[in-house]
Amino acid sequence: MMTPASASPFSFLRSVLRPFSRPFSRPLSRDKADTLLLLAACALVMAPHAAHIPVWSTALCCMLLIWRGWITFRGNRMPPRWILLPIALLSVAGVYWSYRTFFGREPGVAMLVILLALKLLEMRAKRDLFVILFLSFFLVLTQFFYSQSILAALVMFAAVILLLAAQLSFQYTGVVPPLRQRLLLSAKIFALAVPLTLVLFVLFPRIQGPLWGLPSDAQSGRSGLSNTMSPGNISKLAMSEEIAFRVKFLDASGPTQEKLYWRGPVLGEFDGRNWTPLPARMNQAGPITVRPQSTPIRYQVTMEPSSQRSLFALELVQDVPQIAGTPTRLMSDLQILAREPITQRIRYEASSNLDYLLQPDETDRSLRNWLRLPAGYNPGAMDYASRLRRQFPQDGDIVNAVLRFFREEKFSYTLEPPALGRNTVDEFLFTTRAGFCEHYSSAFVVLMRAAGIPARVVTGYQGGEINAVDGFMTVRQSDAHAWAEVWLKNRGWVRIDPTSAVAPERVTRNLSTAIPQRALGGLIQLDRTRADAWLAGIRSLRHNWDALNNAWNQWVLDYSLAKQQSLLQSLGFANPDWRILGALLAGFGSLALLVTALPLVRNRVKTAPVDVLYSALCKRLAQRGFARAPHEGPRAYRMRLANSTIDMPAQQKTAIMRFLELYESARYAPGPSQSGKTNDAALITQLKSLLASCR
Repeated sequence: MMTPASASPFSFLRSVLRPFSRPFSRPLSRDKADTLLLLAACALVMAPHAAHIPVWSTALCCMLLIWRGWITFRGNRMPPRWILLPIALLSVAGVYWSYRTFFGREPGVAMLVILLALKLLEMRAKRDLFVILFLSFFLVLTQFFYSQSILAALVMFAAVILLLAAQLSFQYTGVVPPLRQRLLLSAKIFALAVPLTLVLFVLFPRIQGPLWGLPSDAQSGRSGLSNTMSPGNISKLAMSEEIAFRVKFLDASGPTQEKLYWRGPVLGEFDGRNWTPLPARMNQAGPITVRPQSTPIRYQVTMEPSSQRSLFALELVQDVPQIAGTPTRLMSDLQILAREPITQRIRYEASSNLDYLLQPDETDRSLRNWLRLPAGYNPGAMDYASRLRRQFPQDGDIVNAVLRFFREEKFSYTLEPPALGRNTVDEFLFTTRAGFCEHYSSAFVVLMRAAGIPARVVTGYQGGEINAVDGFMTVRQSDAHAWAEVWLKNRGWVRIDPTSAVAPERVTRNLSTAIPQRALGGLIQLDRTRADAWLAGIRSLRHNWDALNNAWNQWVLDYSLAKQQSLLQSLGFANPDWRILGALLAGFGSLALLVTALPLVRNRVKTAPVDVLYSALCKRLAQRGFARAPHEGPRAYRMRLANSTIDMPAQQKTAIMRFLELYESARYAPGPSQSGKTNDAALITQLKSLLASCR
């Protein structure tokens, strides 16, 4: 016999937890299993919204779901309404406190998520079940307000299938099929809607603008390259692998890596630390002198939302890209601006000359705008520029001297430069000598201006990666770059990239070759060979995934009115109007319904001939007042008819009794397979004869 001293140290803990674990050890009843399936479906619907609604509302919904699951396991009663009502009122007050309004997308979605969680604690009748299901289906739709990616679509498809499975589970009146079978049936139901959905997507009249956008949410785009530059901001952006835009070259495979300068914001105002664009009065759109020196390259840009107004194009763009519904203009410094911030994915075509002379006839008044420097900053840089001017009278020689200074001194290219104080350029040039592209371009432009050479900072992206799967070039935020332009006599504005003097591989290849790769968030330093081998294993997978995402963006999310008209024109409809669209929609919609109905007709359960005759007999007897009860089989029905007084000739009554006897024998008597007996030709002929005599 085991003494208390020798008992297991966990026995006391098991005894304490036994009352709580007992509900989990017993098999679940059907009601509990169906309710838990519904809770899982609702959790999957609400989970993606956790990234958009306030943290407190997410925590509240989790608590309410856990509470409802515990009630289900324990078999307890639902909480009374006097408990739920204060929670609901406090939730409404919390939504107003978080958004300062009840109107708009954000507070509306947050309110719906909370109401769905609360409704689960008030589910007492089948009507409440349908309210929960329909509210869940609506919340599935609202998820596309925030993300329309492939992953978001797949999660929502899974949520719909799980909701259908939960709805089916509550509809069964007899034995419930296994969960796997219910999920399969839900997937089949979902698949039946696909043909008609595709027809509606392709042929339903398109509208201009985003399908899922709301006017009050116009600022929902992601952040990209901004129109200001200070030490460290581009290096932080370069840590991101998000896609800035994709490019499809229309005439050739595209230029080499070192010529891929995607021009964006041009900066001319310097306050000692930050670079910003020139004031609008100094940078108005006007006549621009460009002398092309090469054949232009045509390409198409698909740009992701950035919440900025800048468009990007290869240096040097020929014409202003046109965007449907968004006016654009070309400024005097050759940056392209949209009238409104880019908050949705846009596509535009552009044409650029990679070799050019830009404004060689610039006026002295305009050049003075690109010489301004703040007083009292960077005295060391001012002195160094003065010495260079005295030593080299030609502007081109001063440019080469500064590049040689970057190349020969111990400058380093890094994503983690030291912090700089008040005189940022002095500290970078003569103390830290470590920086990213914004440090080099800023210091170079300051030195040029101090030496009397007009100069400006140009920001944008440099490089790009060709996806061998679909042929698109992907430009990421990690390709963000800053370089300089100087004005030289008889040459105009000339691009100078001081970063290439320190890390030429940054321009000729990419950022990963210029800076050693890190793994595990920077805890492990990888050498170049190991980094290349590690990246080679996942590059192909990433290319395929990027190609799939690009196809999704190009053909699903960006299926616009222009693409619809182009598709119809390729099918032979020169000027499709609403009448043609209506006719096509009706025709292909009917075809889609036929395709949907075909498997249902082919797979329907076929009634045996003897059952058809039996149903006909029961219908005739019901018309005479002798209807068969739902629970009666053929034998019970025959015995009741035999013992009742039927107002009909004896010959007909005998035929009825004989019919029921033969049917019972064919349907239920032991022997060969039932399908063989119920399809016997002689039996069917005899039953038809007996049925005819009962008229």
